[in-house]
Amino acid sequence: MPAAALKPKPLPTQSTAKRPVLLDLPYAPVEKRPLPPGRPREWYVTHNRRLKAMRLAIALLDSGVYMPNQARNETIRSAAEQIGVHPPSETTCHMVRALMRYAR
Repeated sequence: MPAAALKPKPLPTQSTAKRPVLLDLPYAPVEKRPLPPGRPREWYVTHNRRLKAMRLAIALLDSGVYMPNQARNETIRSAAEQIGVHPPSETTCHMVRALMRYAR
């Protein structure tokens, strides 16, 4: 029996389904939970910095900045102002560019 015959059929997508696939819109963010207690302070600082970098990277991608070399510190800081977060540090800007680089 050929190997192609053993492959399971892929699930239908919006374009191939006979009926429309329901999407879970509108999107509601997950309820925030408190961070786990008892970790060193540096862990919390790093965790929050990563979250901020991810938010900024998403905002930049949504605004049309796709390459890390397009994301200068001024661009990242203006995106932070637009989404309503404090201006990021040099380290956070570096982390945003790294996220954009490795997401490709």
